Amino acid sequence: MAGTKWSGDDSDVSQSARQVTAVDLISDDDRSVAADSWSIKSDYGSTLDDDQRHADASEALSVVSFRAASDYNSDKEEPDSEPVSSMLGFQSFWDSTYAHELANFREHGHSGEVWFGADVMASVASWTKSICLETFQRQLVDNVGGGVNCLPPGQYEKDLLTWSVLDVGTGNGLLLQELAKLGFSDLTGSDYSEGAIELARSLADRDGFSYIKFLVDDVLDTKLDRKFQLVTDKGTLDAIGLHPDGPLKRMMYWDSISKLVAPGGLLVITVCNSTKDELIQEVVSFSQSRAVGSQGESECPIDATSHHPVFEYLDHIRTYPTFMFGGAVGSRVATVAFQGK
Repeated sequence: MAGTKWSGDDSDVSQSARQVTAVDLISDDDRSVAADSWSIKSDYGSTLDDDQRHADASEALSVVSFRAASDYNSDKEEPDSEPVSSMLGFQSFWDSTYAHELANFREHGHSGEVWFGADVMASVASWTKSICLETFQRQLVDNVGGGVNCLPPGQYEKDLLTWSVLDVGTGNGLLLQELAKLGFSDLTGSDYSEGAIELARSLADRDGFSYIKFLVDDVLDTKLDRKFQLVTDKGTLDAIGLHPDGPLKRMMYWDSISKLVAPGGLLVITVCNSTKDELIQEVVSFSQSRAVGSQGESECPIDATSHHPVFEYLDHIRTYPTFMFGGAVGSRVATVAFQGK
């Protein structure tokens, strides 16, 4: 799930972050935190049965200083004073993680950790195909007039499954395998960790998906020069937010992602450290900042309130397990779909 590369000394985080106990890792916040929603003890399960892997992840999580609310939460009265930081925001953590998982694969055949759990991954894949089909059908109606009724039975689904797909921060690439099982064929996974890409390729070859393409690429400094009709992210934005410069890195993320999603294409993000509403507000904030930035390059004043949105919210998964806290109902994982403009 890694997908970004940072500069600086990784030790800065361990020196500045607050040490927390195992009890601290169980959060009541409805946005949850990395420790109790995307760790090896996820509510949604894990495929890894290696005790040392558990210990390594727990140790990394122990240096996190968690926030009580997001910078983008519209219902709070005052902004958070300090950003969250964690070892999970650094490439060295992910290089070490995937070196360990690659060794486990070679020795035991283990696929490695499924972030958020296998059930969430399957839900993301099936729901993504559904939202793609709905979007494709709507585009046919808008562009052709007669819509799907003008096509032979099943043709629109065959056309959809040729969509180009990019999974940023792909990790072990298992989400792409799930999409392949649903019929998608033009699949690419990128990750800044060479170990992750080597593991993903090995798993794809073993499982009969050798046609999936994998490449080493940093989403914040991408060398990809093409746009994709579907871009997926399962946990990468979370990792970006756990870097000490998380707020700035997240803005860089949106700028990069906006160049990877084709006009009319879809972006499907799965996170545990933001709610649906927070993600939507983050996209709005990015669009506004881009409008303000372009104002300096234009002789005509630009109204930031009437900015052209980079992405439009489409829908979100509504079937995840929920809990109630403070009179509000929430989920520890959110999957949101946006459409590129």
